[in-house]
Amino acid sequence: MVGVDLLGVISDLVEEKGLDRSVLSSIVSEGMLAAYAKKYPQVKFQIDYDKKSGELNVLCFKKIVTSVENDLTEISLKKASGYDKKAKIDEEILVPFEGTVGRIEILTAKQIIADKIRKIEASSVYNEFKSNEGTIVHGTVYKLQSNGTLIRVKDTFGFLPKSLSIPEEKLIVGAPVRVLLKEVLAEPRNENQLILDRSSTDFIRCLFSLEIPEVFEGLVEIKNIVRIAGYKTKVTVTSADRNVDPVGTCIGIGGVRIKPILKEIGGEKIDVIAQSDSLENMVRDALKPAKIERVEIESPDKAVVWLDDEQRSVAIGKMGQNIALASKLLGIDIKLAEKVNVEDLELA
Repeated sequence: MVGVDLLGVISDLVEEKGLDRSVLSSIVSEGMLAAYAKKYPQVKFQIDYDKKSGELNVLCFKKIVTSVENDLTEISLKKASGYDKKAKIDEEILVPFEGTVGRIEILTAKQIIADKIRKIEASSVYNEFKSNEGTIVHGTVYKLQSNGTLIRVKDTFGFLPKSLSIPEEKLIVGAPVRVLLKEVLAEPRNENQLILDRSSTDFIRCLFSLEIPEVFEGLVEIKNIVRIAGYKTKVTVTSADRNVDPVGTCIGIGGVRIKPILKEIGGEKIDVIAQSDSLENMVRDALKPAKIERVEIESPDKAVVWLDDEQRSVAIGKMGQNIALASKLLGIDIKLAEKVNVEDLELA
């Protein structure tokens, strides 16, 4: 088959995939070489791509013999002399191959070409995005699926799994969205190479760094973050500068600093707490918005809290989530006293 016209195919791939023409030509040639080798395993082939004509020239090596017994691998001296006047018996000569391949072999070529293109694309995506792993990237919601959401990031699709999404959040196709680039895979997994995230504490930490200059500059330091995505996040902050109020800096006048972060996470609540040497004060703040009457530190890893009956549900939170977050934030077990003992409070 001398002259397989692939100029149009390669041009389409260059435009569609944005790949280098010479690289694609090599890949196509390699695929076709495999197709011919599959059908004619006894023949040694060479594929030459003519850039000007767009033709793929299929050549084969044949041994020059006096009497041809296998015309796939042998050629007569007379016929060989038509290609090379210096041809000699027992030498090998490279000549155009006149055989053809069928549908099965072409499918083999297509599979090889597709696999190699995918690997090149995967390598390109990896090299482009790997340095941004662990940071927030901007994207556009492309498609909502039962197991997650496809997000277009630049010219690449990233996948936001349902497990890394904010529960009950309603993303809208075509809407802009910020996501944490959680992981960049060397090769696609289930067709996804960029794994995105909106439910982690790392996402919140990056949002604070983006929205609050003092956090980005290190003037305010985030000590710890705990989160139940869709419900509440608790953050402890501190500053080495005594003139800087870390909580006020993060919240801003009238909440101006924290509002963009709250908007980004769909109104999920955020409690910002000042890091303190006083565990008692930390327990009080960690149980916000509940008003605490008394805190007793029973041990370095256990505290008991007294509060009015109407504040108990506030401290506990929905399904016990507020007190669970507070305990996790401080790394201690926080228990609520059965009831407020008025006499104990007076003695205290």
